[in-house]
Amino acid sequence: MQDSEEIIKKLEKKLSAFSVGPEQANIGVVEKNTDGVIVANGLSKAMMGEQVVFENGARGIVLNLDEDYVSIILLDKADDIQAGHIVKTTGLLSGIKASEELLGRVINPLGFPLDQGNSIKNGKLMPLERIAAGVVEREPVNTPVKTGIKAIDTMIPIGRGQRELIIGDRGIGKTAIAVDTIINQRVENKQKKFKPVYCIYVAIGQKQSTIAQVIDKFKQYQAMDYTVVVSASASDPATLLYLAPYAGVAIAEYFMEKGQDVLIVYDDLTKHAWAYRQISLVLRRPAGREAYPGDIFYLHSRLLERAVKMNKANGGGSITALPIIETQANDLSAYIPTNLISITDGQIFFQSDLFNSGFRPAIDAGNSVSRVGGAAQTSAIKSVAGKMRLELAQYNNLAAFAQFGSELDESTSKQLERGKKTVEILKQPQYQPLPESLEFISIWALTNGFFDNIELDKVSYLEERLHDFMKRNYPKILDELSSGSKPSEEITKKIEKAVSEFKKTI
Repeated sequence: MQDSEEIIKKLEKKLSAFSVGPEQANIGVVEKNTDGVIVANGLSKAMMGEQVVFENGARGIVLNLDEDYVSIILLDKADDIQAGHIVKTTGLLSGIKASEELLGRVINPLGFPLDQGNSIKNGKLMPLERIAAGVVEREPVNTPVKTGIKAIDTMIPIGRGQRELIIGDRGIGKTAIAVDTIINQRVENKQKKFKPVYCIYVAIGQKQSTIAQVIDKFKQYQAMDYTVVVSASASDPATLLYLAPYAGVAIAEYFMEKGQDVLIVYDDLTKHAWAYRQISLVLRRPAGREAYPGDIFYLHSRLLERAVKMNKANGGGSITALPIIETQANDLSAYIPTNLISITDGQIFFQSDLFNSGFRPAIDAGNSVSRVGGAAQTSAIKSVAGKMRLELAQYNNLAAFAQFGSELDESTSKQLERGKKTVEILKQPQYQPLPESLEFISIWALTNGFFDNIELDKVSYLEERLHDFMKRNYPKILDELSSGSKPSEEITKKIEKAVSEFKKTI
């Protein structure tokens, strides 16, 4: 082994590109490299979460502090790091530079661009790990995040500052809901009734082709203007998958500190948990249930606690989180899903049987809930949603009994028919989010009996025709409804007149 003077000379020569003075750092030597986890000794001043630099320029983060050595996870692919190589602390905790330059860009969790654009040089360094805002700094959720999806806006509303879990089996529309919500902000931001919403889409452990398809959809619907994509694909090191959601929320906090509202989608936290399990097993941390480390709950709770609605004294910004979790065979009681359900403020549960039967989005209204409820709805939607939700609940109960009975009385038959049409109205194609005014017209027409005498297979077609009719002949009514306030008696009469007029045309 070389003496300390030679080691220092070698370090200063090879790390001259890194402006870290000896007063901020100390030097260590690599003992071994195991599956991207470096064990080094000599870093007596290293801090948990601190960035370190190796002699070949590779970077890492300290994730284990033991008595005689530290364990470092690599941020770069550096298979050539071997025993005897030199490592130096930087005195910097892991962070990412955030600025308005990130809007419209695709970056990795370290802030490097993946879209062939210019490198992002300017920005405020935001820490990846941060203690969430306290209760005194927050205020109750009181403003909606409009998804443009009838089933969610009416029954499972999402508010700014909320954490709403999207949960279900693979390939049944979870990402589609999140993408539609981001696309819908383009229309909502133009209307300027509320503050515009910036969006951050964090892709964790997906195929690069899948991420590219999502980005193409954002570009197609002009959603990239207000969106940042943080990408850690399946081919990236587990370290980047682990850091990706923290990088996303650090960028979100930059905008929130400026008083902006931010929507962040974590797609998905199942793969995030897998990456952390992989890292933890290599770090030789004790394995617990399903081989996950004991702090897997803390991993996600400290992430999702950073979703917040700040009060006016603290800028009035917000971060709304939509974490996505994958179940297997609709098993809500598995380890990671139950952890996330207990952390979040409600869940939207996707049922594979509904998806396979053609009901899309395949949202199971019985197992889905928003713990914020009507506080995240406008008065207009609240005025019609309650009745529809009650009718749907009654239909679900009746339908279970009706399959055993042969003869049904007239009122029960009518209720069943109305329920079937409610289910039909809640169907919605992908990439077609609706403005709130048209959502209101659909639900109002349904609950006031407009669709009662219409055959079930014609409901969706006539709903589209009704929307076109209202946009063409009664744009002022739609403008009134888009304000979000409860419609007055005068507006209600105008709606009745307009819908009756449309009924005559068919």
